Amino acid sequence: MWVTALRQWFALNRPLVLFVSGQVFFVMGMAIFLQTRRYSRLALARSMPWLAVFGLLHGFYEWGSLFIPFQTPSLASGVVVVLKAIQLLLLAASFAALFQFGVQLMVPLPPGWQWLKTVPLVLLLVWLVGPFYLGLALGPNVRAWQVYAEIGARYLLGLPGAVVAAWGLRSQAKRRMLPLEFPKIYRFLRVAGVALLAYAVLGGVIVPPVPYFPASVINTARVEQVVGVPVEAFQALAGLVLAVAVILGLEVFEFETERLIERMEQAQVAAIERERIARDLHDGAIQQVYATGLLAQSLHRKAQDPQMKTELERLMDGINVAITELRRFLADLRDEERLHLGAALESLVDEARRISGTEIYLDADEVPLLSPEATAHIVSFAREALSNAIRHARSPVIEVRLRYQPSPPLLRLEVEDHGIGLPEEPDMGYGLRNMQDRARLLAGVLQLRSQRGQGTTAILEVPLDDLAA
Repeated sequence: MWVTALRQWFALNRPLVLFVSGQVFFVMGMAIFLQTRRYSRLALARSMPWLAVFGLLHGFYEWGSLFIPFQTPSLASGVVVVLKAIQLLLLAASFAALFQFGVQLMVPLPPGWQWLKTVPLVLLLVWLVGPFYLGLALGPNVRAWQVYAEIGARYLLGLPGAVVAAWGLRSQAKRRMLPLEFPKIYRFLRVAGVALLAYAVLGGVIVPPVPYFPASVINTARVEQVVGVPVEAFQALAGLVLAVAVILGLEVFEFETERLIERMEQAQVAAIERERIARDLHDGAIQQVYATGLLAQSLHRKAQDPQMKTELERLMDGINVAITELRRFLADLRDEERLHLGAALESLVDEARRISGTEIYLDADEVPLLSPEATAHIVSFAREALSNAIRHARSPVIEVRLRYQPSPPLLRLEVEDHGIGLPEEPDMGYGLRNMQDRARLLAGVLQLRSQRGQGTTAILEVPLDDLAA
């Protein structure tokens, strides 16, 4: 009884269901589009515009099912055919965008799977030539053409597209979110993946009824007859869950990313402080203790009393132990400085990639072993440049290049982003001043090359004549 009542209510309010369904997908597309504009530096965000396109196009498709029947009595038959063709194109294009979203989530693809990038476009072209064009040219009537073209789009693009998108979200969550220790984002992406799998069934398996298998068995009419609720309502619910999960995931991602970038900046401050302490120990405390040891040795040579000599020997032993401990502590403070420059940069890039979520690539030449001080300054320069690029550039990719010229010996470090670029008169804040100071201490040159909308390159050129280890 309740199924019949439910079916009657939805039959009377079908326009409302179609409007709400279209609204859900359209709002999802707009919300994701507006949200992802703030996430251009993140790997996950580069795929999100495709999901936004899916939502927008699918929303228009759903609204077409509402408004085209209202306009049909007052329009010529040819105009109605054109409107239905546009609606079908919107459906197929939305599924192709969803498919492309899933493919982009799996980038970089393993060797031998690069062809997967072209599959959405190829399937869209197959649908255009087959069910859409030939179906219209050879079909018995417009109504049959519309039904079979819609079924073709759902089977050919909608079902695999939603499955690939769900798999891509799962892959992205496991590859990127778990290592970054973002449990909330991981859970949101898993919910979004489940919503996409649900939509794969609701939008790609359950199709309009036709006398051919499997649509003759699994179709919209059969589902509505059993549960009393039209499939569009379930599709709207899946779209709503997908939108909420993705948007909440992105909001938490922003919060977590900002927090981790701050942690990276704190690490930069800590490194500077460790360097200052190490310098003070080397130039101050160790020299004072060493001078005290020399004074004790001098007194030992002049002392005549055997007991005094014994006490002075114990004093010298204590001073030597203190010097050894201070040198060990100094070595611990300067672990990074003792690294080879290439290894230090690789460690820095790995850390920045891990805590920021930005794709950062390192291309380094073999360089001679530099002094600890030079290595520390160059690594600090790179850290500051990376921190600035991650925080301000909004770049999806950052490239770090280390080049070595043997004659005359010259080292060139480049940190290049592909973000928004610097303003015409950049503010010389602490970060840029710190980079300038590093360049000056290395007797090098700092260059900033930037173009609005095309990115910034920070270049450090250092002569190596006096910097060898």
